[in-house]
Amino acid sequence: MFGLFKKKSEKEKLQKLYAKLLADAHKLSTSNRKLSDDKVYEAEQVMKRIEAIEKQSQND
Repeated sequence: MFGLFKKKSEKEKLQKLYAKLLADAHKLSTSNRKLSDDKVYEAEQVMKRIEAIEKQSQND
C-alpha cells in the first residue's frame, strides 16, 4: 500500500517499454515481418539505454 504512489524509475519504465515492444514484435511476426523487425530494432535501442543506465549506476 505504501508503494502505491511510488514513482517508477527510468530503468523500470524502459524495462516495461522493452517488454511491450517485444510482445508487439512477436504478434506482428506472423502478419507483417517489416513492422516486426522495426519493433525488434526499437526494443534493442531501449535495451542499450537500460544497459547504459545500469553501467552508470555501477560507476556511481
